[in-house]
Amino acid sequence: MDIIKILQEELSISRNQVEETIRLIDEGNTIPFIARYRKEVTGSLNDEVLRNLDERLRYLRNLEERKEQVLSSIREQEKLTPELEKKILEAQTLVAVEDLYRPYKQKRRTRATIAKEKGLEPLADLIILQMMKTPLLEAAADYISEEKGVATAQEAIDGAKDILAERISDQAEYRTYIRNATMNQGSLLSAAKDEEAESVYEMYYNYEEPLKKAAGHRILAINRGEKEKVLTVKVAAPEEVILRFLEKQVIIRDNPVTSPILKEVVKDSYDRLIAPAIEREIRSDLTETAENGAIRVFGKNLEQLLMQPPIVGRVVLGWDPAFRTGCKLAVVDETGKVLDTVVIYPTAPQNKVEEAKTVLKKLIKKYGISLISVGNGTASRESEAIIVELLKEIPEPVQYIIVNEAGASVYSASKLATEEFPNFDVGQRSAASIARRLQDPLAELVKIDPKSIGVGQYQHDMNQKHLSEALQGVVEDSVNKVGVDLNTASASLLEYISGISKPIAKNIVVYREENGAFESRSQLLKVAKLGPKAFEQCAGFMRIQGGKNPLDLTSVHPESYDAAKKLLKKLGYEAKELMNGGLNGISKKIHNYKELAEELEIGEITLRDIVKELEKPARDPRDEMPKPILRTDVMEMKDLQPGMVLKGTVRNVIDFGAFVDIGVHQDGLVHISQISDKFIKHPLEAVSVGDIVEVKVISVDVPKRESLLP
Repeated sequence: MDIIKILQEELSISRNQVEETIRLIDEGNTIPFIARYRKEVTGSLNDEVLRNLDERLRYLRNLEERKEQVLSSIREQEKLTPELEKKILEAQTLVAVEDLYRPYKQKRRTRATIAKEKGLEPLADLIILQMMKTPLLEAAADYISEEKGVATAQEAIDGAKDILAERISDQAEYRTYIRNATMNQGSLLSAAKDEEAESVYEMYYNYEEPLKKAAGHRILAINRGEKEKVLTVKVAAPEEVILRFLEKQVIIRDNPVTSPILKEVVKDSYDRLIAPAIEREIRSDLTETAENGAIRVFGKNLEQLLMQPPIVGRVVLGWDPAFRTGCKLAVVDETGKVLDTVVIYPTAPQNKVEEAKTVLKKLIKKYGISLISVGNGTASRESEAIIVELLKEIPEPVQYIIVNEAGASVYSASKLATEEFPNFDVGQRSAASIARRLQDPLAELVKIDPKSIGVGQYQHDMNQKHLSEALQGVVEDSVNKVGVDLNTASASLLEYISGISKPIAKNIVVYREENGAFESRSQLLKVAKLGPKAFEQCAGFMRIQGGKNPLDLTSVHPESYDAAKKLLKKLGYEAKELMNGGLNGISKKIHNYKELAEELEIGEITLRDIVKELEKPARDPRDEMPKPILRTDVMEMKDLQPGMVLKGTVRNVIDFGAFVDIGVHQDGLVHISQISDKFIKHPLEAVSVGDIVEVKVISVDVPKRESLLP
């Protein structure tokens, strides 16, 4: 199997791109590093294509390894024919390899192996020849043996039937046909265990859908209903079609002695051995496809959330709302440092509204708070009403925003939060996190397990290892796209930088604490366990403000410093001019990139990247994302009327639509059919988490607290 050719065709890229990317991966380079600093080598493949290539490469290599194991096992049994070897070598999936290996696999004791031990294989061979003229019971009498435990001719026939049923079941070609027929013509059925019981799965109480059309979110919902013992689920296969196919393959002669018995064998083989296995495989494949789809959506949502623009230069009041235990507040300065924490009780049962307002007015005045970040959890609605009242009573221009607090409680109870805020309780930590995730969403959200951030669907029902790996990749790509300030980044942020492990991230922070701020990127080589390879991978993503070398402020990699200096000299600039916000217009002075790149002994793509970076050093890709909506007033669900047009923020995108926050405490659902005026297969084709969109209310269901918005 030509792995390179397969990857080339699947990803629609050149053979050379595949070969060079595999070489870079095998040399231990990370995906963010390859995507950013090896564009010349890969032909500018982006991180998404590189991650797909990496994932498929691992699968295909695993497939090749399994083929070798299977061939070796069959060879040892001296049963490997040239034809079988060719089939195994040409197999494109692990399922196909396992199908071919099935007849040679060491089996646990089955009815067929017991029958073989009783010496009944020759009788099975006789039956399958289909040339018998004597009655079967008469032929089977020869196999009666007290010693081997065959008491009657009928017992001998039953044993021979078991052997033949297993042989049919072991035929790879039959299984492939049956799997495809079931997938193309079969249905997924679900039913309620108790039709009277109320549950969220009622639409699946008597449900049928063609397997080939089953949508991922419905598969995951049905799986969950089955797991919770609310639903029974089964695959309905085109049984008649399959049995006719098997009979045609097995019964090659119209023999009145053997044909009836072989029909029984075919049915037994299908019902007892093939159908249950195919059902398990199909449901497993459907689940895997659904999970992969859900993981892709989760990953895209997470990326959009992480890449939301930071709100800089504002003192923020983080507000973790609650009823009985009071609302926890944390004042955070422009750099994220917690200045003050307090608990107020404006909500039920205490209802100390005026007392809470007095505290808030003092805090706003004392610290110059201009923004309040309110978590969207319990008592958020009541807290917002109090904030809106307060804003009308004070002269200071203060705005507020409701932020998704998913994961804040997970973070506040974590070991990391305990280390960061040893003297705070979980509520104070949560309030600080709610404030900081507005100031710098990326820096704060990396402290939380991505699965807890709340922008997925059915994330607890899927392969957790696969989900974690995919989401870690998304976080890694996002952090490296933005880069980090080497002198302020936390260990949690640093560990996502290309080439940096958790221990090295901690060592960087320890080095910083013991030796003061880093003055140059090259100092990183003095950090414990950070060797030349790790330095090569991470250096370009680390930024140093006001360091010895102005290029350390940019994303120009140290390996290109000489070329960058020669470029600056040739164009009449000095590196220190970068400190004034970049060398705007430098690109206009270059007339022939190809010639200049050759002169500087670098690639043309690298030269263009260097020029771009010198014009706008350390530009933040998040600046191009839509800014969050800040509010000063509140709307209630009862204020919504069909026909109203409002601005909202996309909070979550799922397979069947998007949830939009329009500032009424309950996100409105925009169904996929209402998102676009042209046909789209998935909402992500039109909207992303964090998008600011204009929506029109088409209906409001106050009892259910749901609004539908196109």
